[in-house]
Amino acid sequence: MAEISPTRTNTKKGILAREEKGSTAVGEGIAIPHAKSEAVKAPSFAAMTVPEGVDYEALDDEPSNLLFMIAAPNDGDVHLEVLSRLMTILMDEDFRAKLLNAKDKNEFLKVIDDMEKEKYPDEPKAEIKSAEGYKVLAVTACPTGIAHTYMAAEALEKAGKKLGISIKVETNGSGGAKNILTDEEIAACDGIIVAADKSVEMARFDGKKVIRTKVSNGIKIPEELINRIVCGDAAVYLRL
Repeated sequence: MAEISPTRTNTKKGILAREEKGSTAVGEGIAIPHAKSEAVKAPSFAAMTVPEGVDYEALDDEPSNLLFMIAAPNDGDVHLEVLSRLMTILMDEDFRAKLLNAKDKNEFLKVIDDMEKEKYPDEPKAEIKSAEGYKVLAVTACPTGIAHTYMAAEALEKAGKKLGISIKVETNGSGGAKNILTDEEIAACDGIIVAADKSVEMARFDGKKVIRTKVSNGIKIPEELINRIVCGDAAVYLRL
């Protein structure tokens, strides 16, 4: 009988322990089991498609047919960067369809490479905002990881672009806050969307119109949330 390596055993334990905290299925047919382990010496990534789908207790109650697994060393947060990039590009429906229809692993990898080159070119693009600043600001946050954090951020940014409304989103996942909102941006905006399932810094929003909602709503109804801010349909947040 072939001996099972300690690395595989410990990684599997880490993955299962993470799943016990809550399913890593994030909806739209996507599941991303991940874990850090002292047995892992270098970040590793695996992917598979399941055409018929499997029940992974996703937010939208739909089966998962695109599964990605990330194993990372205990030191460093490289897996967080992988997760954030992966969740950003997986919000594209056409991209997911191409992955599911890939004929072999080489085509599957090419689809990912092509999308990464499009989404993350060598020369970063300048951030676009109106002369007056951002009309809408948002904070997305997830307590157990960053998958939902970045899904909500991407959904809000895409909705803002579609509506022609300038928006900036601060993400607050397990790797800490990124793209942090400045005092000047907060002062100039019409209001803030806080799509979070954990505590975020709220005192800075004193006197501004704020919508507080679940991170899943940032994914499901981003246009509705943005339109509510623009129309003034939000309560003024007062610091106690």
